[in-house]
Amino acid sequence: MSHTFDAESRPAMVWPASGQHLLQADAQGWHAPTEDYWRLWLQRPELAPVEESCAAERRLHAALMAAPLRPVAASELQAMADPDIAQSYGHFLRLREALIHAGTLEQAYLGWVRDRRFDLPPLFMDLVVQAVVARMLAQEDDALVWRAAELLFRPQRVAIQEGRVLSGDLQVLDDLHRTGGLGELGRLLMEGGVSLPGTGLQVLGDDNAGTYLAGRCQDGRYRHLLDLTHGLQQTLSHGLVLNLNNARSGLRALAQVLERWVKHFLGVKVTIRPEARVEDPAWRWHLGLDVQSSALLDALYQGQPVPEESMRRLISLFRLEVEDPAVVQADMQGRPVYLGLAMDAEGRLRLKPQNLLLNLPLKERR
Repeated sequence: MSHTFDAESRPAMVWPASGQHLLQADAQGWHAPTEDYWRLWLQRPELAPVEESCAAERRLHAALMAAPLRPVAASELQAMADPDIAQSYGHFLRLREALIHAGTLEQAYLGWVRDRRFDLPPLFMDLVVQAVVARMLAQEDDALVWRAAELLFRPQRVAIQEGRVLSGDLQVLDDLHRTGGLGELGRLLMEGGVSLPGTGLQVLGDDNAGTYLAGRCQDGRYRHLLDLTHGLQQTLSHGLVLNLNNARSGLRALAQVLERWVKHFLGVKVTIRPEARVEDPAWRWHLGLDVQSSALLDALYQGQPVPEESMRRLISLFRLEVEDPAVVQADMQGRPVYLGLAMDAEGRLRLKPQNLLLNLPLKERR
C-alpha cells in the first residue's frame, strides 16, 4: 500500500511516551512511523540496556539506534543472556514488521482487530492506540474529552462516592494504595501504621482543566479523576430534591471520543449519547465496550435474569446512530445500536475500543 504524506508542523508534545509526535500523517489522516519513532521505542524500559545488560544486548541496541530498520537475525536474539529481554526484542520486531508492512498505525491496528490476532503485549497495543488518539484529538481543547480518551488505552478503577461515579487511572490508584505515592518508602511507612500526606488526586473540572491539559506533556501523571455520573442531585431549601442532567459528565466526553474513533478508522459518521436505560421493544443490536458489559447486554437481550450485583457494575448505556443509512445493513437501517460500559467485581474498567470497529451493523465494503 502506498501513502502520500503531507508536510505538516511538528505536533504538540502530548503523551510523549506514545511517540505520537514522531509520526508522519498521510493524506487520509493516518500515521506512519519514522525512524525516530522506533528510536523512542528502543529507549523504553523494556528495551533500553541497564547495568546488567550483556554484550550481545548492548551491541544489538546500539545497532538499532543507529539504523532502526535494519534486519535482525534470530541468532542475535539467541545470543542474549536474559531470555526475557530477548522476548521483549522479539515483540518489538513483530511490531516493527507489522507497522512497516501496513504502512500506518491505523492500518496495522485494523489488521490486528479484523484478524483477532492480538499477539503483542497489551502495553504495546495500548501505546499504538494512545498515539492514534493523540493525533485524532490534535485540535481538541476540552480537557474532559482528553481525559475521557484515556479510557481507550489506560485501564481504570471505578468507585462510587457520595452518589458520584468516579474513574481513576488503575495503575496510579493501585500504586497510591500500596505506597501512598512515595514508592518503597511509602510502602514501609504504611506497613508501620504511619499516615501519609495527600495524594494530589483531583476530580477533573473547569477549575483544574488547565492543570490537566498542561500535565499531558508529562507521561505517567494520570492523577485526575473523571466523573462518569449521569445526573446530579441538588437539595433545595424547602427540602425537595432536584435531579439535574450532568452537563459536564465524562460520559458525554467519552461519547464524543468514540464518535471520532469510528469516523477516523471506518470513515462513518455516528452520533453517540449516554442513556440511563433502554426502553426499546424493537431492540435489535447491541455491543459491549468491555467484557463485562458484553455479557450483561447479551443476557438482557436474551431475557435471562441478571443478578443485581452485576447490574450495579453497569456504569452506563449509550445509544449509537449512524448518520448515513446507506452504509448500514438493510435490517438495521433507521435503528439504533446500544452500547454498554461496565466495571468488573473489583471495580476495574478495561475498555475495548476495537469492539466498535468490529461489531457495528455496517455493510461490507468492496
